[in-house]
Amino acid sequence: MTTLRHIKQIATRAEATLLQDALGAAALMVMLVVGLHLPSLI
Repeated sequence: MTTLRHIKQIATRAEATLLQDALGAAALMVMLVVGLHLPSLI
């Protein structure tokens, strides 16, 4: 239970930037997919 409690504390402290981090991760995934499909488009 200590690990779950620790993760919960980290999420609580980083709540303000959690949305920005999620958007950044989504942007990286989009760039990865586009980069992998780019050779077939050219």
